[in-house]
Amino acid sequence: MHDEGTSTSDYQVDGGVGGDFSDDYDETTSVDDGTLPTDRYLDRELSWLHFNQRVLELAEDPTVPLLERVNFLAIFASNLDEFFMVRVAGLKRRIVTGLAVPTNTGRVPADVLASINSFALELQHRHARAFHDLVKPALDEASIHVETWADLDDADRARVDEIFTEQIFPVLMPLAVDPAHPFPYISGLSLNLSVRVRNPKTAKIEFARLKVPTVLPRFVQLADSSSGNLRFLTLEDLISNHLHELFPGMEILEHHEFRVTRNEDVEIEEDETENLIQALERELLRRRFGPPIRLEITDDMDPVTLGLLVRELGITEQEVYRLPAPLDLGGLFELAKIDRPSLKYPKHVPVTPVQLQPGEPNTAPDVFASIREGDILVHHPYESFATSVQAFLEQAAKDPNVLAIKQTLYRTSGDSPIVEALIDAAEAGKAVLALVEIKARFDEQNNIDWARKLEKAGVHVVYGLVGLKTHCKLALVVRQEPDGSLRSYSHVGTGNYNPKTSRIYEDLGLFTADEQVGRDLTRLFNELSGYAIEKKYKRLLVAPRYLRKGLLKLIATETKNARSGKPSGIRLKLNSIVDEAIIDALYQASMAGVPIDLVVRGICALVPGREGLSETIRVRSVLGRYLEHSRIFSFHNDGEPQVYIGSADMMHRNLDRRIEALIRLSDPAHIAQVDELFERHLHDEAASWHLHPDGTWQRHHLDGASGDLDDVQNGLMKSIADRRRSPKKR
Repeated sequence: MHDEGTSTSDYQVDGGVGGDFSDDYDETTSVDDGTLPTDRYLDRELSWLHFNQRVLELAEDPTVPLLERVNFLAIFASNLDEFFMVRVAGLKRRIVTGLAVPTNTGRVPADVLASINSFALELQHRHARAFHDLVKPALDEASIHVETWADLDDADRARVDEIFTEQIFPVLMPLAVDPAHPFPYISGLSLNLSVRVRNPKTAKIEFARLKVPTVLPRFVQLADSSSGNLRFLTLEDLISNHLHELFPGMEILEHHEFRVTRNEDVEIEEDETENLIQALERELLRRRFGPPIRLEITDDMDPVTLGLLVRELGITEQEVYRLPAPLDLGGLFELAKIDRPSLKYPKHVPVTPVQLQPGEPNTAPDVFASIREGDILVHHPYESFATSVQAFLEQAAKDPNVLAIKQTLYRTSGDSPIVEALIDAAEAGKAVLALVEIKARFDEQNNIDWARKLEKAGVHVVYGLVGLKTHCKLALVVRQEPDGSLRSYSHVGTGNYNPKTSRIYEDLGLFTADEQVGRDLTRLFNELSGYAIEKKYKRLLVAPRYLRKGLLKLIATETKNARSGKPSGIRLKLNSIVDEAIIDALYQASMAGVPIDLVVRGICALVPGREGLSETIRVRSVLGRYLEHSRIFSFHNDGEPQVYIGSADMMHRNLDRRIEALIRLSDPAHIAQVDELFERHLHDEAASWHLHPDGTWQRHHLDGASGDLDDVQNGLMKSIADRRRSPKKR
């Protein structure tokens, strides 16, 4: 849904829910030696659509709590909007401008776009059916009714008339289209009504556009009936049945809903001589006026109105999506927030990691003392972000012995205690460096605002390196110990420093006081804020210079071991895998006999289980109440495991155009913890989806067995809660 963003869905793709939609059209990075088949990659766009189909299957699943199904319907819609705004827009732009579009499938770009439009339309119709035929009837049974105007009796309509007059009418702005009023600008993703009216005196037919206000609730709650039902009417339905008040004296001939999706992909030419913030703010203004790339209309729209919209918007027939009302089911996020705990996942309260619990009752925890005892691996949202990462930075801000704090910020929430801790530290006189990535897609303005707030407080704010996004998740605290020595306390994570998303994104983070890690992070921060070119990382793999090479070397070791008859194995947990060099290396490892398991949330361009190519590769996907977001890289290494966690997916942009960092785990207990995580995801009885060689994903069912499959996330929740009740150990 975008990379770990703070958008309304909170389940976005890395994207995401499948992947950040960066314009990832690099030349392929294949390491093919001529022995691999040419049709060895799956189409990445269609793979993403298959991911969103898995989200839709959760909405269709009657075993999922009802309001969570409503939420998944909204997530599907929000994900697809962003996919069109960025990915499809990028494809269309390149086709229109004649730019090359390298595809690892070898297909003609125009054919790719046609396939996307066809499959996306099919999924949107399935999405509409899921709402009308499955979820809406279930809501009715739960006494939550989404009414239509025809459902209302006279008393209801009288009350709705009052609501319209007092709360809605003053906000509406009908815009006529005639020689004196040119066709208005239609903002992206806005819901609109097209209205055709006739003047009874002149018989002349006119057209008007009416925007459904976004400042008002999408679902207007009606007065409770005596039965206690919750009853709602969509805002557009309410407005549509009061058009006579907006066009008095005119005959209303036709009115229909429509919605435009625009190209909102920001392209910024980074010039070392130009202020990056000013250049980005200029591009953000342009984003609002990107060209249309999708027109959604209700399936009853008349040909005359459609012809006008197609002509004025410059839309092709292929880009018109006829759908049943209501459009924009992303608005269902409002209904998903209804306070009915029995219709939602059972409440889960994150626990404090065992190592960070106070040693004695009624005493304040000392995060630094806990980290000095040994590395701490935390697992969110099962373990609390507030009592681990947030507590780490808040204690650093208050501790008089802390001299410096350095941190990367890719996305953070609007009321971030993390940012406030950095401000408090700067105001207390500490040296504070914040690397704010202001190019984080759809969070650009938010990050610009935070950067300026930090600068005003005295924080040293930098924006990374020209041409690269800083995506790594790093925090470094330098503290003077009682003996006068300086010690570095480090945190490297797989997710953002965002308290809001930490409650729904599954992520890992490592705290360590290891001197080597401290030196690695110090050197990396110097490279990000200064002009250093570092080549001395020991426990980190850092992109863009070393990460791909390091992973290819690790894969090659497993390949060599398998060919030598030694034990081997590769396990990867990712959001997406597209990079050809990594995929080809995994194919070659499979042909050598290496057992390979991939747990991929979103896009997967690798073909598993193909004879002679990838017979030893399995691909699984787990979706549920939490967004699987951690990236883990585990290699058997002949019995001496090499395990890394970090921020990078196996995509061109992550490996070539971003600052990414993976950290190697050194504690055997942490490696065992990661092994357990893989076992849960890969178990035959785990609730998951399996990728087949033909590129289709199938929800896993137990053959010939009864009973429910194991919910991986529920199992982890229980396991980690049980661990909390155990004595504090090292």
